[in-house]
Amino acid sequence: MEKENLNRDIIQIGNEKFVPMLNEEKIKTRIKELGEQISNDYMNKLPIFIGVLNGSFMFMSDLLKHVNIHCEIDFIKLSSYGDAKISSGNVRTLKELNADISERHIIIVEDIVDTGLSINYITEILNYHKPASVKYVSLLVKPASLKFDIKIDYIGFEIPNQFVIGYGLDYAQKYRNLTSIYALSE
Repeated sequence: MEKENLNRDIIQIGNEKFVPMLNEEKIKTRIKELGEQISNDYMNKLPIFIGVLNGSFMFMSDLLKHVNIHCEIDFIKLSSYGDAKISSGNVRTLKELNADISERHIIIVEDIVDTGLSINYITEILNYHKPASVKYVSLLVKPASLKFDIKIDYIGFEIPNQFVIGYGLDYAQKYRNLTSIYALSE
C-alpha cells in the first residue's frame, strides 16, 4: 500500500476536497496565548481540565504544555456525530468522569463548538455536581451555527460554518492526525 502524504495543500476524500484553513504555526501560536491567559486567570487555584474526547486530545495536550500552574486532568467522551458530518442531535455519554468535581474549578476543553449541543449537555451534567466554577475553552467556534445560548470563555479561532478536519477533528474517525486544519471546499 502506498503511503499517503496527509499534510499537503489539498486533501482529497472521495469526491470532496479539503483546503487549508489554519496552519500548524498559527494554531501553535494561538494555543500558547490561551495557555498563558488561563494560567493568569487561575493563578492560586487548582483547576481540573476536562477534555471532551476524541477530538480535544491534541488541543488539550498542546494547551497544557503552556499552562504554568498546578492543575489536574480528566476526560469525558460524548457522541453526537457517529461517522456523519452533521450532528444527529442526540448526545450520549460514552465515558464518564473519574474525578470528583464538587466545589472544583472546571475548565472544559473542546476541539470545536458548532451547534453548542455538546456544551449544553455537559453543562447539565456538571451542574448536578455543583462545581465551584465552570469555564469553556475551544480551539474552534462556529458562531453562525450556534443553536444554544452558551458562552465560550477562551476561543482559539472563530470560523465560518464549514466542515473541518485535522488537528484532532475527524471525518469518520480519520484525519485527526493532520497538523493543520482543513475546510471542505464548497
